[in-house]
Amino acid sequence: MNVPVAMSSLLLLPALLRQLPRSAKVAVLTYDSTQLGEDLLGVDDPAERARIVIGGIEGSKFWNDELKRPAPPVDVSAIETDVAACVARLRAEHQEISGILFECTGFPLVAPAIRRLTKLPVYDITSLCRMMIASIA
Repeated sequence: MNVPVAMSSLLLLPALLRQLPRSAKVAVLTYDSTQLGEDLLGVDDPAERARIVIGGIEGSKFWNDELKRPAPPVDVSAIETDVAACVARLRAEHQEISGILFECTGFPLVAPAIRRLTKLPVYDITSLCRMMIASIA
């Protein structure tokens, strides 16, 4: 029987938690945090789960644009503004954030800008894809 394999940047989360000091947290940024349940994180240990901070850009310009039909052209500056604001909110509440994981596949467009802004490592689906390709190439 063939079982489909899901490709999600969330597959990186357990490894990221192991790479960071136990006192550090990982921020998981998503398009709509109300739709990201704990069951999707792949982390069962309550102590490890406590190190994960989830934030979303719901209500933002990019979020609203994506709900329109047809969706307007992608506004990269809006994504950067919305993601940067979310990161700032999360870091204000959780100074222990030492890494960022983008769950939304629209966010890799702004990963370099967020790395420069935060001086933190930022991971996304392209990080996972590069690792997979490197392992078989």
